Amino acid sequence: MKYLVLGSAGQIGSHLNDYLLRQGDTVLGFDLVASPAEDLRQSSPLLLDRMQEADFVMFLAFDVGGARYLKTYQHTFEFVSNNVKIMDHVFDALKLTRKPFIFASSQMSNMSYSSYGILKALGEYYTRSLSGLVVKFWNVYGVETDLEKSHAITDFIRKAQTVGRVEMLTDGREQRQFLYADDCCQALRRLAEPATYAAMSRDASLHITNFEWATILEAAQLVGEMMRVPVIPGQATDTVQKGLRNEPDRYVLQYWQPETSLRDGIARVIKAMTAGAR
Repeated sequence: MKYLVLGSAGQIGSHLNDYLLRQGDTVLGFDLVASPAEDLRQSSPLLLDRMQEADFVMFLAFDVGGARYLKTYQHTFEFVSNNVKIMDHVFDALKLTRKPFIFASSQMSNMSYSSYGILKALGEYYTRSLSGLVVKFWNVYGVETDLEKSHAITDFIRKAQTVGRVEMLTDGREQRQFLYADDCCQALRRLAEPATYAAMSRDASLHITNFEWATILEAAQLVGEMMRVPVIPGQATDTVQKGLRNEPDRYVLQYWQPETSLRDGIARVIKAMTAGAR
């Protein structure tokens, strides 16, 4: 199958690009990092051309990052404007081409105090109006290269590498569910299979997670243990989800199940990042 991956240089998109190629699929990438012509904030004839060529569209593109990035930028004009423009252009193209697609939302889409959550909720309405599939990601982690937008686990590993300790932004008591990037990619490919895509309820909540709770401190301690460095909790409390906790819907487990434990996933990321640092 030929996939168009919007946001192919992003945290999830780059992993998905590599994963699909390993499965023998054809991938059409689309990302501002590759070319100014692939800036989804602008109307682009190239987007329509690529979409017409593809069998399936993975809509992963979004101006987003980890907790540090969201805390700094999510309430700025540029953050809101960038994401509204991205959705406007992509959903217009999807309406014109009528291609099957998955929109990458977030488990934060019901958190109305968060502009990021509200924007993702808006994308869900767009998606359902076009009969696409909405998936809600829960803290996907893997090797990242954009330091400004990196997420907690890769931040912890990088700090262990560079300063010899895991320095945390918060006290770590906030709970999260994490998902290893390859498991996320497997889920996306499985849900895009024609029979599965047709069978899925458009009203169901497709939560893509490992369905296991862990605190941020526990994730940091796993990194500290494996890299043999001390863990230094911060003083701040969670300002991104403000202590709110959703429970994931298990509907998706009829079609896909995660395979990688948090411990094993962190070990794989450490191995990859350590090799890359040599």
